[in-house]
Amino acid sequence: MTKLWMGTEWGMILSWLPMLWDGLVINLQLTFITLVLGVPLGLLWAVTVRSRSRAIRYVTLVFVEIGRGAPALVLLQFMYFGLPQGGLVLSSFTSAILGLVWSTGAYTSEIIRGGLEAVPLGQSEASTALNLSAADTFRYVILPQGFWVALPPLLGFAILVFQSTALCFAISLPEVLAQANDIGATTFRYFPAYTVTGIIFAAICIPASILVGWIEHRVATRSRT
Repeated sequence: MTKLWMGTEWGMILSWLPMLWDGLVINLQLTFITLVLGVPLGLLWAVTVRSRSRAIRYVTLVFVEIGRGAPALVLLQFMYFGLPQGGLVLSSFTSAILGLVWSTGAYTSEIIRGGLEAVPLGQSEASTALNLSAADTFRYVILPQGFWVALPPLLGFAILVFQSTALCFAISLPEVLAQANDIGATTFRYFPAYTVTGIIFAAICIPASILVGWIEHRVATRSRT
């Protein structure tokens, strides 16, 4: 009897996999688009927050502090439920992108800014001695070295972005957690549905974390040589 029950349970779980896979694809799409847009936005804000223009600096700080201070879930719900009150109706996918990109840009701006500030002052002085312009100094000297320093924490944050995509179930996006919730509501098998979903996230995040640790070690080794 126990074997029959277990066989039925495993058969049911296997029947869920196509739905969970469809949801996971959305999570991966969200992660990719968020990083492609959010990291350059973070770089832009990391630069403009150091601007000599007080207006540009303060405007950037407002966006960065809101993006860091407000939970990602609040930003998502603001985009999906709040903006329609002002006449701007967005799809759940677009709302998810905007909310996650804002949050990602805010956090990565601080990561990148820390990397830029870690570049020794002597690098700028040497560039000046070579008669490089301020723009060329930043582009060819400061940015490559600063971004290399920021790379490990950026990769680690990418894992957090992937995990944060699960929050999008709150705005009716059919990602993997929303699919698991629908499965649980239909079959009343919440425990196995959420267990499988957790295993899916762990199967992606744990190897990614190991890879990030290896890259961080390589960067640390390179910086000592």
